Amino acid sequence: MIVKRILYSLKKVPTRSFSTATDEGLITDFLKGTDRGIVVVGLNNHKTKNALGKALTQSLHDTFESISSSSNVRVVILRSLVPKVFCAGANLKERLAMKDSEVATFVSSLRNLMLKIESVPCPVISCIEGAALGGGLELALATDIRVASASAKLGLVETKLAIIPGAGGTQRLPRLIGTSMAKELIFTGRILSGKQAKEVGIVNHCVEDKDEGDSAFQRSLEIAREILPNGPLGVKLAKTAINKGIEVDIYKGCAIEELCYAQVIPTKDRIEGLRAFHEKRPPVYLGE
Repeated sequence: MIVKRILYSLKKVPTRSFSTATDEGLITDFLKGTDRGIVVVGLNNHKTKNALGKALTQSLHDTFESISSSSNVRVVILRSLVPKVFCAGANLKERLAMKDSEVATFVSSLRNLMLKIESVPCPVISCIEGAALGGGLELALATDIRVASASAKLGLVETKLAIIPGAGGTQRLPRLIGTSMAKELIFTGRILSGKQAKEVGIVNHCVEDKDEGDSAFQRSLEIAREILPNGPLGVKLAKTAINKGIEVDIYKGCAIEELCYAQVIPTKDRIEGLRAFHEKRPPVYLGE
């Protein structure tokens, strides 16, 4: 049974229990059946190409705040429903009308959004099909796992506008691919294809484009389905141990790991995992 779930057919269209939509161009789908626990957050503002303006930024923050407090969400996939674009970055038309003080306040809200996404307890996968530029790439960098199509375009292009990445890009990109390469990409504002982004380590997977489309989303869904059967508390605490541990030296990091491990010892799921292994059956985890 567990093997069947892990190797679930990629061509199956995920079923939905219900979905919610916002006026700001955000659609959230809660999948059901064997995919229950997977939530797909879809950027859906065709007019602005999912540019991060005030309304969409607030809507994303509220959505991930709600996801963070839900015990029923196991994995999140962040994707675009707009063809050929993941997120075009900042809403420059809106930005042009802002006063200096308003710009600083708004960029701070963008930074807080990325921190919110990064701190969501469960894994977050970004599916990048199309352009992810400036704040769009910063949005993807805040997720745990990134899957891109070969034709995707990724880049922190802010220096071309005489500014710098302001939503965590100068911090997350160096941690991900190394300081020297991050400097080169940010200083030049270079745009990479999905294949090039995979080569330098910005994305985990690069998927060849197919005529039927959605290839990157299908790969993202496959990864989500691999995570889904695992103990939710174990996955969440593993994420906490990794995120907190990389911020400190190895000794403090191991102390953080110890604290996280201590939290799984008294859980029902840990005992269920041991019993299932002994009885040679798939475990049934309840997140308790």
